[in-house]
Amino acid sequence: MYQVAKICSAAALSLVTLAPLAEADEYKLSHNQRISCSRGLAPGKLNTATCRSYTYLFNAKTSEYFRCQVSLALTRDNKEVINVQTDGGCTKKPRIFETDGNYDFDATETEPPNTNSFFGPGGYSVWAADVTTQKIRGCIIISSGLGSDISKCMDMTFN
Repeated sequence: MYQVAKICSAAALSLVTLAPLAEADEYKLSHNQRISCSRGLAPGKLNTATCRSYTYLFNAKTSEYFRCQVSLALTRDNKEVINVQTDGGCTKKPRIFETDGNYDFDATETEPPNTNSFFGPGGYSVWAADVTTQKIRGCIIISSGLGSDISKCMDMTFN
């Protein structure tokens, strides 16, 4: 558990290091974080647990965003922890709206490979709204299975 807390602290620190980028822009953290864990058995009675979590950091002025992920893999036998590996980072994604504004944002993901992900590691959806006017854009991003993502966005109409 100590290792998980340590990794979460590292993830928070990595997000704080993005703060210098925010000189004139305002960054907001997505409020839809999730964590998923899996277990595996290895020869010799070794157990491995791998946990992944993600979040999004959104530029409320430009509508650019970063997808951030942190993972921890823990291997142990019946008596002790043998190995702990961590990985993580943020990847910059393109703007959702072409012009600067005052935007709000949220995102969610499918789980790792399962019946919801036909071509690979799953996908995610992004919603962004201009908070100064009635303007919302919804986007779905999925893996094509050929090494690239397919992204389609649509402006919402109000009836």
